Amino acid sequence: MTLKNDLDFINDDFLLQNGTAIALYHDYAAKMPIIDYHNHLSPERIAKNEGFADITEAWLSEDHYKWRGMRANGIEEQYITGNASGKEKFLKWAETVPYTLKNPLFHWTHLELKRYFGIDELLQPENALAIYEETSAKLRNSTPQQLLSQMKVEVLCTTDDPTDTLQYHQQIASGDFQTQVLPTFRSDKLIHIESTDFPDYLEKLGVAARIRIIDLETLLEAIANRLDHFHALGCKGSDFGLTGALVYDTYTDKEVDDIVKKRIQGLPLSVPENAKYRSCLLEKLAMMYHDRSWAQQYHLGPIRNNNSKLLREVGADAGCDSIGDYSFATPLSKFFDSLNSKDKLAKTITYNLNPAYNEVFATMMGNFNTGGIPGKMQWGAAWWFLDQKGGMETQIDTLATMGLLSRFVGMLTDSRSFLSFPRHEYFRRILCNVIGQDVENGELPKDIHFLGKMIEAICYHNAKNYFGF
Repeated sequence: MTLKNDLDFINDDFLLQNGTAIALYHDYAAKMPIIDYHNHLSPERIAKNEGFADITEAWLSEDHYKWRGMRANGIEEQYITGNASGKEKFLKWAETVPYTLKNPLFHWTHLELKRYFGIDELLQPENALAIYEETSAKLRNSTPQQLLSQMKVEVLCTTDDPTDTLQYHQQIASGDFQTQVLPTFRSDKLIHIESTDFPDYLEKLGVAARIRIIDLETLLEAIANRLDHFHALGCKGSDFGLTGALVYDTYTDKEVDDIVKKRIQGLPLSVPENAKYRSCLLEKLAMMYHDRSWAQQYHLGPIRNNNSKLLREVGADAGCDSIGDYSFATPLSKFFDSLNSKDKLAKTITYNLNPAYNEVFATMMGNFNTGGIPGKMQWGAAWWFLDQKGGMETQIDTLATMGLLSRFVGMLTDSRSFLSFPRHEYFRRILCNVIGQDVENGELPKDIHFLGKMIEAICYHNAKNYFGF
């Protein structure tokens, strides 16, 4: 399928559909630096700061959004995650792009081509080879740090396992790179006690903390040790990506101590034992985050690894995850209420993947806004499958209706690609258009300076103040 090239598609007023939106974006939003408080970029890659082999390495090699699109277009797996060359994979992506109309991939692709490479053409088979050669040549002479500086990234928070030495964060901090690159404590492997790798993981954790883990007490000591290590290197927050339903059950430390000892011995656990352990660890971790004045983040709602054949052949994060239909209201209420009753509820951001539960999450977070911290309990940005124009507009409007949009900490990339930062621009344009349309409809006052300051806060200042960067 051939598209007629539109050299004015990504123009100055892209997605800005009225004069108020245009003023808000260009005079306020566009000027703000980027704080990307959650992403999956490699700190090693940033520290070593070496160029890229080609556009495929920088753009396609870990992007499961693009992989899903290519599979939907009938592309063979060898050209997606297989052993085809970088050039061959790019040409197959270019073959797919014209079929992504109305998918956010179409907008992201052309925003990224324009912002990083100055390319206005619509990517398709006819120009794919020329664009591959041009972009790859530029990337061989570009470094990760240059790409981040080009996008005005002021703070970037990676996602890091508790056992990580954080040596690359130390290396980055000791250099002259102006972007702050900070770790985030990702607790998934600590929580999933049912994993076959859990006993080996505890041993690895013990080595990192220099503590022999034999029970719940020594496990918590080891975790505290790692939290202090992260904190010393500027960590401001934690993250947890839940697979499956959220369970919050009653427990005693004695019960969980017995469960930990049993699992260390390699013995299987019952479903109730798993639930008690996970409830205990979630709460103990949350209290430790509170004591360090961190913000805790919870990504909730996916059903992962649906395609077992693809999982075996490619591995996790291959692009076979989707929206789950779990119930979260009751466990979230119990979890937050328990922490709040102990005065141990940290600043919290929840990300919801199922749009059917948008109002559930928006209203749940509002129940626990205490402690004198503006916007303490955040319903986070539209995430993953909702990270697109309609999903962002819905999240903005729902948050505004049921909370305080003015206190929102804004957008993040949640990405593994160094070319993904125009997603902040995408969000900012959509935000300005939503507010601008309300002004044009007579639903908000046409006070551009007042609204502009709110836009600046959502795009930058709120996140900076919330995390304490």
